[in-house]
Amino acid sequence: ALCDGHLLECHFTRSLMKHLLGLPVSLDDVERFDQDLHKNLLWSLKNSIEGVLDLNFTAETDYFGSTSVVDLKPGGADIQVTDDNKADYVNLVAAHKLTHAIKDQLAAFQGGFHDMVPMEELNIFDEGELELMLCGLPEIDVEDWRRNSEYSGGYSAASQQIVWFWEAVGEMCQEDLARLLQFCTATSRVPLGGFSQLRGVSGPQKFSIAKALGDDNRLPASHTCFHSIDLPVYSSKEILRERLMFAITEGTQGFGFS
Repeated sequence: ALCDGHLLECHFTRSLMKHLLGLPVSLDDVERFDQDLHKNLLWSLKNSIEGVLDLNFTAETDYFGSTSVVDLKPGGADIQVTDDNKADYVNLVAAHKLTHAIKDQLAAFQGGFHDMVPMEELNIFDEGELELMLCGLPEIDVEDWRRNSEYSGGYSAASQQIVWFWEAVGEMCQEDLARLLQFCTATSRVPLGGFSQLRGVSGPQKFSIAKALGDDNRLPASHTCFHSIDLPVYSSKEILRERLMFAITEGTQGFGFS
């Protein structure tokens, strides 16, 4: 992804980005990994746990379905967690979940990654910037998408069907926006820099909408290599929305190959 400028079709945890950069992980990183665990650890820091929680310095670990209990520090099974040492316990639990429990897998991943991208070339990034470089923007900005779109075949930004199209797109949830983006571009990720940085087979390629022949029964068709969609001249916004949603969720005949 970094070497060839392609985005991954997934999002890694922020703690993994920190590991790749050699940065320390913290309790805040647990929230993206396990929200319930983060909530419980945070509660224990803010409230007295003595007489409420019966904990020691151990943690459960799961290895391919086999669960075992490990000490968080030497003799941890015999050390009770109290209000005085609970901060140390919380930090050790976070380190265990985010690092020690997956140390072998992390070492293998880091080794392969750094073979391709040396650490000295990563020093300019923080974990958020590295995530954007690898995975693209986490959310789809419809207004940015609309601003960086082109029209052809008789359509313009003022065409009624184009107005309806962007109104329908603006009403979509993020999941459906990702489906629409993948339908049109073959990826559900937005590049770093937004829609102005979309790239096609021969370089920079903006998203485009072309007028298509056909009646209300025809589905939109996409040409993913050119980031374009053929949109029929639908007679109402409701029909346009229905046909568009069918195309991106069910209608395999809606795809055009270029």
